[in-house]
Amino acid sequence: MAYPGYGAGPGGAPAQQDPLYGYFSAVAGQDGQISADELQRCLTQSGISGSYQPFSLDTCRLMISMLDRDMSGSMGFAEFRELWQALNGWKNTFASFDRDHSGTVEGHEMQQAITTMGYNLSPQAMNCIMKRYSIHGRIPFDDFVSCSVRLRALTDQFRRRDTNQTGSASFHYDDFIQVTMSI
Repeated sequence: MAYPGYGAGPGGAPAQQDPLYGYFSAVAGQDGQISADELQRCLTQSGISGSYQPFSLDTCRLMISMLDRDMSGSMGFAEFRELWQALNGWKNTFASFDRDHSGTVEGHEMQQAITTMGYNLSPQAMNCIMKRYSIHGRIPFDDFVSCSVRLRALTDQFRRRDTNQTGSASFHYDDFIQVTMSI
């Protein structure tokens, strides 16, 4: 399955030569890492959300947890660059389905967007998504990104356990709680 901005590797130019490094280094501490509140500030200053509302702190926490491979609760530059690519993919997908430029997508548009990203969800799963993310049947960009982050992270966790790629995986209760609570 291919997802916009998914699996981008850290290769390319050295960090200091990367145009994204300016955004990152403006908020990164001495440790070269950014926390959720620093990520929120960085993304707001960068303007990546465009005319949409800035990202909530909760969405920023989700974005960090999606890529936090060392479980530090923060994000280094390589992870930031991967996130940036994913965000651009999600922003382009969202914009293509926000046809009235309202800053929101409706349920049927959300279904189409999720399908475009490579997910094949049941009507019941889509109903859960709409209940969780919509406000009066419409999903704003921040919540769209939050949903996209969760779908990606849950899919990653599922794939790790579906070793035979059958669409079926076994979870112990504690493992299930850890997976769902970390996302």
